[in-house]
Amino acid sequence: MFRLSSPGNDPAGSYWERFVDAPTLDCRGGDESLQWRALYCGQHRLLCAPYLRRTSKNIDMIHSIRYLLVFLCLLALAGGIHTTSAAEGSGSAELPIEELRLFAEIFSKIKTDYVEEIDDATLLQDAVRGMLNGLDPHSGYLDPESLREINIDTRGEFGGLGLEVTLDDGVIRVVTPLDGTPAHKAGLRSGDLIIQLDDVVVKGLSLDEAVDRMRGRPGTQIVLTIMREGATQPFEVTLKRAIIQLQSVRTEVLEEGFGYARISQFQSGTAVSLRRKLEHLAETAGGSLAGLILDLRNNPGGVLDAAVEVSDLFLREGVIVFTQGRAADAGLTFDATPHDALDGAPLVVLVNGGSASASEIVAGALQDHGRALILGQQTFGKGSVQTILPMNNGAALKLTTARYYTPSKRSIQATGITPDIISRQLEPKAPNVDDRAEMRESSLAGHLENENGGNAIDEADVETVRLQDRDFEVGEALNVLKGMAIVRRQSS
Repeated sequence: MFRLSSPGNDPAGSYWERFVDAPTLDCRGGDESLQWRALYCGQHRLLCAPYLRRTSKNIDMIHSIRYLLVFLCLLALAGGIHTTSAAEGSGSAELPIEELRLFAEIFSKIKTDYVEEIDDATLLQDAVRGMLNGLDPHSGYLDPESLREINIDTRGEFGGLGLEVTLDDGVIRVVTPLDGTPAHKAGLRSGDLIIQLDDVVVKGLSLDEAVDRMRGRPGTQIVLTIMREGATQPFEVTLKRAIIQLQSVRTEVLEEGFGYARISQFQSGTAVSLRRKLEHLAETAGGSLAGLILDLRNNPGGVLDAAVEVSDLFLREGVIVFTQGRAADAGLTFDATPHDALDGAPLVVLVNGGSASASEIVAGALQDHGRALILGQQTFGKGSVQTILPMNNGAALKLTTARYYTPSKRSIQATGITPDIISRQLEPKAPNVDDRAEMRESSLAGHLENENGGNAIDEADVETVRLQDRDFEVGEALNVLKGMAIVRRQSS
């Protein structure tokens, strides 16, 4: 066992003496004033290095070596390294000594020259964060608080804006706004870039820091500065935080025999909820559905198992998805079971640019097996799997450990799922435009009254307009679904 901080008033010297008091090896150096010794951490021989006598000329190097040794001991005790000498052979991987020495030198310079004093633990934690953030946009370090918040989706509610976001070249990119949330009601879109939160510029913030600023007590306000493709300049949107209740499944009957199911996010209970609601729709339709629209638009994904279970509701056999990675346990294959919740009835799946990850697994599996027709726009293109790896200190790594592939061995990483039918995207109302009623005759001062007693459109009547009439793509999907149902009846 050892401590990161050295005892006494001479930390560099005492630390060096504690860990370098080892037998001299037959190592040759160019400077005979240096005594070369083996560095040990417990029973691990780390490397052959010079023993330096403390002078004003080499004190900085002693500090650097101290931090290098701390780092090497941490690696050795974690079982993460194995060093070899030439006599032991070259079959094992060697330590990148020069890179580690550079790391130690930078660490030492920060400790001695940075304008403010920073403790070792903070520096090492920041180094770990930087190492993980450099891998890909989805890997990261989760401190204990972040690890607790990663389970928010399972708990089902939190105070915030209702945005699924990712880090993109230093700014926050909106993956999708969640249904019925402040962000959704304000008209934020998939692909919007958030460049400022209140008066804080996003550039330089980590994803966790940005998310923390967006969350808060319900009822409080935050101003987002948005960059949008096609807009000439940034614009501001003021949002009021609310309790975000994540209800992942919503269903309704569109027309007699035809159902609609909306999945906003894949959670651990999503498949069970969807199955129950489909059973209710079937009862409402007289025993069975003639067809179903499965809406995965603006669904950012979620739990892998939930995506597999939802796909399995509509497939009777074959591979749903498989994963491949470097670790032995990263290669997994998920197969369908012999049951179809729709009993073979036609299925249309709606997707768009906000459909990501688990949504793409479902769409890809149903498309590859010919079980569903995919309608909409190209999906997001997240084809990787992240694993939460707990650490001994209560923190965890969120590490990309595998890529996933559709049944036909397609990888959708950075490409997405291409729909069978590409639909045109209607331009929604800009988020900073006030809600103004359309100008009608009844809006004019002194207008003539209707002789039958009617005067204005009842707002309640507007609310009862059918979903397929309010949503162009749902209406388009319903027409396609009707055609598929006719073909099925004729072929049976």
